[in-house]
Amino acid sequence: MLYRLSHSSIINGSYKSLDYGNFSPAGIAALVAAAVSIVVKEGMFWYTIRAAKKVNSSALRADAWHHRSDALSSIGSLIGIIGAMCGVPVLDPIACLVICAFIVKAAIQIFIDAIKKMTDEACDEGTEEEIRVFISSCEGVRKVDSLLTRKFGNRIYVIAEIACDCDLPLHVAHEYAEAVHRGIEESFPLVKHVTVHVNPYHTEAE
Repeated sequence: MLYRLSHSSIINGSYKSLDYGNFSPAGIAALVAAAVSIVVKEGMFWYTIRAAKKVNSSALRADAWHHRSDALSSIGSLIGIIGAMCGVPVLDPIACLVICAFIVKAAIQIFIDAIKKMTDEACDEGTEEEIRVFISSCEGVRKVDSLLTRKFGNRIYVIAEIACDCDLPLHVAHEYAEAVHRGIEESFPLVKHVTVHVNPYHTEAE
C-alpha cells in the first residue's frame, strides 16, 4: 500500500508543479542523496534480478522491479535537482511523469505474467519441442502421440502419451515409460512432475 501511495504522490506532485509552477529549490545534499539512492537501488535491482532468474521466481522478479522503480524515481529527482540548479526547475515534474509511465509499464508486464501463471498457461513452444525431441530419443519410444504442458508458478507439469511396440510385455512397456519419466525430470530442472501413458504402436499405422 505504501508503495502504491508513494508513486501516486509522485504523479500528483508532478502535475501540481506543472499546473501551478510550485517549484522548490534544491542543494548539494539533495543532489548527493539522489545519486547515492540511484546507485544503491540499481545495485539491489541487479542483485535481485539475477537471483530471480536463477530460481525462476516471479515474486523475486517483481521485487527486483520494485528496486528499479525506486532507482527511476531517484533519477527523476536527480534530473529535477540539476534542472533547478541550472535554472530550469520544470524538468523535475516532467521527468517524474515520464518515469512514472515506465513504472506503470513494468507493473502491467508483471501483472500479465502473474495472470498467465495462475491460469495454467502452457510453457513456451521451444521448451515443448525440446521435451518432445527428448522423449522421441528415449529407448523403446516409437512415436510421441501427445504432449501437454502447463505452468504452475515457476514449475512445469508434463503429460505425455508415447507409443511403444504393441507386442511388448507389460513390464517392459512400463520400464520404458518410467525411463521417460525419470529422464524428463532429470534433463529439465523446471519440470515438477511427469505423467506418461503408453499406447500400443502398430507398424501398419504408418
